[in-house]
Amino acid sequence: MLPSILVGLPLALLTVGIHATGTTWWIRRLMRTYGSDSVQTDSFSMLKVLSTTAIILLLLHIVEVVVWSFAYLSLPGDQLNTLEAATYFSIVTFTSLGFGDIVIGTSWRLLSGIQAMAGLLVFGWSTALSFAVMQKLWNAANPNSQS
Repeated sequence: MLPSILVGLPLALLTVGIHATGTTWWIRRLMRTYGSDSVQTDSFSMLKVLSTTAIILLLLHIVEVVVWSFAYLSLPGDQLNTLEAATYFSIVTFTSLGFGDIVIGTSWRLLSGIQAMAGLLVFGWSTALSFAVMQKLWNAANPNSQS
């Protein structure tokens, strides 16, 4: 149990750090590009901001999954012995999908639970950011509806 925690907590912290860095960069870029008064409310501009936000968040999640994949590959013993298997297991775990067709050894299974918790955390974070971007666009397009 202790080895899983000692490996899992730094990986969870790294996951949060990657997400914090990426989302901070994107928020600053949005603020620089669109500012408080210059949000463009035509359909194409709004679609571009929303789509780009979604793609950036997806890319962040992929990077985070791959970090965990390499961690699984480096575990002692015969755990997940190919990058494809480790990445597949990591995606299924990170998203809390949990197919169970590929499993990790019992000595490291707690690690997958820590990854699932980190995944839930950053997916909630991504949802909150997506909502904030959507709200900003909505308020810019409907100035009389702001509360």
